[in-house]
Amino acid sequence: MIAGGSAVTETDLIGAFSEEDAARLTGVSIYQLRDWDRSGFLRPSYAPEDRRQAYSRVYSFRDIVSLRVLNALRNENGVPMQHLRKVAAELAHLGEDKWTATVLYVLGKRVVFDDPRDDKRREVVGGQRVFDIPLRVAISDTKRAIEDLNRRGQSAYGHVLSGRFVQNNQPVFEGTRIPVASVKRYLECGYGTDEILEEFPDLSADDIEAARTFDGSHAA
Repeated sequence: MIAGGSAVTETDLIGAFSEEDAARLTGVSIYQLRDWDRSGFLRPSYAPEDRRQAYSRVYSFRDIVSLRVLNALRNENGVPMQHLRKVAAELAHLGEDKWTATVLYVLGKRVVFDDPRDDKRREVVGGQRVFDIPLRVAISDTKRAIEDLNRRGQSAYGHVLSGRFVQNNQPVFEGTRIPVASVKRYLECGYGTDEILEEFPDLSADDIEAARTFDGSHAA
C-alpha cells in the first residue's frame, strides 16, 4: 500500500492532487477513494491522521498513476480485489529506478511484474493471451490527462471561484489553482498586467483585471 506520510520523492513532486482531481483523473469515485484509504488498499501520500480536516487527502503523481493502473486492471481485465492488493503493494515498493522500466503482464486475471533490469524476472507462460501495461506508458498517459484537466477554456478567463480553494481557503481563478490574493499583491506593489502575466503565464489579462476589482464579495 502507498502509506500516508511516506517520504516525498522527485516523482511525487510532479504534482499534488485533491481527491476531486484524483477522481477526475482516474475514474475512481470519491466514495471508492475514501474506502480504499480507510481499508489501507491505497492511501494518499499526503494525509494527516485526522481525515476530517479540509484537504486531508492529497494524492501524489505516483498515486494517480497507480490508481489509473489499478482501476484499469479491475474494470478492463477483471483482476479480483484480493490480487489487486498484492499489485498495489508491489507498485508501492518499486524503487524510483525501476518505476518507469517495469511492465505489468496480465495473464487471465493475474498480474505478473517484469523488470528488464532484474536478473530474477519472471517469464510469461507461452500460449496464453497476455495484456501488457508498461508503467512508462501509464505515466505518459497520466501526464496528458493532467494537462487536459488543467487546460483552461476561454470562458474561464476573468472569473473568480469561491467554491474551489487552495491554501487557507483563498479564492482562485477559475480553471487554475492560483490564488487571487497572489496577483493582488503584485498589483499593490505596482506591477503592470504584462509583468504579472510573465509571472503567471496561465492567466490572462481578463484575470488580472478581475483581481484588480475583486473585493471578496462577488466570487462565483
